[in-house]
Amino acid sequence: MLRVAIDLFNRKGYDATSIGDVADELGVTKSAVYHHVRSKEQLLSEALDEALEELEAAVTRAVSADGSAYERLRGVVRHSVEVLVDHQPAVTLLLRVHGNSATEKAALKRRRAIDARLAVLVSQAAAEGALRTDVDPELVSRLVFGMVNSLVEWYRPSGPVDVEQLADAVTAIAFQGLDR
Repeated sequence: MLRVAIDLFNRKGYDATSIGDVADELGVTKSAVYHHVRSKEQLLSEALDEALEELEAAVTRAVSADGSAYERLRGVVRHSVEVLVDHQPAVTLLLRVHGNSATEKAALKRRRAIDARLAVLVSQAAAEGALRTDVDPELVSRLVFGMVNSLVEWYRPSGPVDVEQLADAVTAIAFQGLDR
């Protein structure tokens, strides 16, 4: 049910999708859907949690891991690409929310917290002397993860580039431009 809801939210937009649409797509009645979820908002919340929990876990591992901030930052960039590919529909939905509901506002708040933690890691890597210091860490974080996030617009797992090649390419491009 969640997969169908995410697909519909991405295709039609959250506001334009009804529980009836979800039921029709599943070939069941609306009451059958309501037997499993209390609202469309619950489906949205579960979808956003899928994307955010994986990203939060990747950042938490990177922040608390041993090793240089630079290596931990490279690891989190790489892992973020993998999360995006593994959860592309849910991440796509996450990147399209605008804060129109309490659920969307909560998701955006969680995204900002992820961004802030990544900016700290960028600052630490710069303080180690591994990254440029002439570019604001928050800007670096937004640019690098903006590149990762842009993958939802064009990357297809069934295409000629597998996730490992993609993660290698994103990491190489991001850090060759940041290395001292």
